[in-house]
Amino acid sequence: MANATISIGGIVGVVLAIPIIGSLLPPKSSSAGSWSPLSSQELDLLQKATDKPVKLTFTLKFTDAYLPEQSVPEYCWGIKVDPAKFQAARPDIFNQPGGKADVDYPVVTMGFVVFSPICPHLGCYYNWSDAQNRFMCPCHGSQYTFDGTHIAGPAPRGLDPLPLRESNGAAEVTWIIYQSNTPNRIVVSYQA
Repeated sequence: MANATISIGGIVGVVLAIPIIGSLLPPKSSSAGSWSPLSSQELDLLQKATDKPVKLTFTLKFTDAYLPEQSVPEYCWGIKVDPAKFQAARPDIFNQPGGKADVDYPVVTMGFVVFSPICPHLGCYYNWSDAQNRFMCPCHGSQYTFDGTHIAGPAPRGLDPLPLRESNGAAEVTWIIYQSNTPNRIVVSYQA
């Protein structure tokens, strides 16, 4: 009788463990995340931009194991760059120890770089200041140049780039959240 109880308990435990463990795993998605399109008007503004960043809006879509797909408006900052000059200005992205880049995707795409709007210090949203001619975080005073170089405040690194690509004539961006307050770019999550 004891052996039968242990056997049945083991079977019930396995049957319950499978969905419980499955619920703890992240949802299946590609490691590169999904892509959100930018409007043609924003791409046009970005192409015309010279010395000021362009605020690019898009709809961030994500799913949760228990809720239907959610859509949230989000934004990022885009700048028009010369690829060689940008690489020289931001060695923190391109020249890591061992010759490895700090990100595993092209930072400059179509002549543009897109930055996450999240400050690398503690996750506040920063803005561009025309008066100061730089990005400024209102929470703790971190400041960044036009190309995202950290110049003041407690942030441990420059602004974090986001992947941008051209697909069927449209520009698309992927949302990435990086770990705050570390000198290295460590991906916490991709847009799912």
